[in-house]
Amino acid sequence: MSQTTSASVAPTPTVLVVDDDDFSREVIGEMLKVQGVTDVSCAGSANEALNILSGMNSTPDVMICDVFMPDMDGIEFMGALADRHYTGAVVLVSGVDVQMLSLASDIAAGGGILLLGTFTKPLRPDALSAMLAKWRGLSASGPAQIP
Repeated sequence: MSQTTSASVAPTPTVLVVDDDDFSREVIGEMLKVQGVTDVSCAGSANEALNILSGMNSTPDVMICDVFMPDMDGIEFMGALADRHYTGAVVLVSGVDVQMLSLASDIAAGGGILLLGTFTKPLRPDALSAMLAKWRGLSASGPAQIP
């Protein structure tokens, strides 16, 4: 789960980036580093992400997920996360289909997944910063606030 180095330092989430585009994963990873997030895992597909999640000792605090992927789209992936009782937060991104972004967010919310936001690609640094601030605010409220 989240890590802190001292009481005065804001918590940094563990993050799983799920995107079939290598460049997008790399850019998001670099933006996370600039924001101070160092515990980042990456998956090139929804199926790979599910395999990674199965092998992790604890659920990542935040998952940044593209909704348009070839093996399993965002709607199916949000359903699979809900079926697995995923307890972290999700950020959905799409460079192609805004309607699918909306449908995936509805599935996530209906499955009890905490949705931090939806964004069109490219994910901007200010949007990422706002998402991290939202997560920090929720995590500061205590575990009861984060499903």
